[in-house]
Amino acid sequence: MTRPLLIANWKNHPSSLDEAKSLLKHWSRNAKLYKKLSFFIAPPLPYLETVALRARSFAQPASQDISALSQGTHTSQVTPDILKSFGVRLAIIGHSERRALGETDEIVSQKIKIALRAGITPLLCVGELSRDQDGEHFEFLREQLKSSLAGLSRKADSARLAIAYEPVWAIGKSAKDALGPDELSQTIIFIKKILTDMFGRALAERIPILYGGSVEVSNVENLFKGTGIRGFLVGHASLNAKSLGIIAQLLLKK
Repeated sequence: MTRPLLIANWKNHPSSLDEAKSLLKHWSRNAKLYKKLSFFIAPPLPYLETVALRARSFAQPASQDISALSQGTHTSQVTPDILKSFGVRLAIIGHSERRALGETDEIVSQKIKIALRAGITPLLCVGELSRDQDGEHFEFLREQLKSSLAGLSRKADSARLAIAYEPVWAIGKSAKDALGPDELSQTIIFIKKILTDMFGRALAERIPILYGGSVEVSNVENLFKGTGIRGFLVGHASLNAKSLGIIAQLLLKK
């Protein structure tokens, strides 16, 4: 059985390198637990080397984004070759917070292709802004998926993709007010249908789908069991060593 995926997205936290080192030290004490998962840590770029060195025994470094410019001289851009030199093999692409700053599906599609050419797994983030009774949010998801994945090779590229479903309306809410397991299961079935239409059933079934959006200790077990997801993209809860440890344990619970 494929190991569950757990991705800690630190965003622009913690506020100091010392805090980052402290968090990694706590996690290292639980290295045996995290080694049972496919565990990635996506820190702010200045902390990337520290994560790569101090978490090498139990986690892999990931990037919160990737440059849309793969070659040439570009001030402020961190290109795939630099990321790979730190051991990065996964990049979060199209996160809702990037899209809120104006990143389009076309830019996301370009970044996905650049990541794939560099040998970096793109974790494509998709999610509706709001959920309605008429199901129009499904059409939003369909368009986001099709546009973001446009032009990819049916076999070679799809085998190296991962998807994170993060409903924007659920981000920042309490666990009880966020997405429920029935809604999540229904949405994952829909996403798999779109992927099947694009890449064929056999290939679509191999693409891991994660959930992100107010992931907390209190809702992880219900959201993971029987919904079809393969793991979680965790935001603020990943900055609490104890909380992430419990989430990891729940992912491994049979």
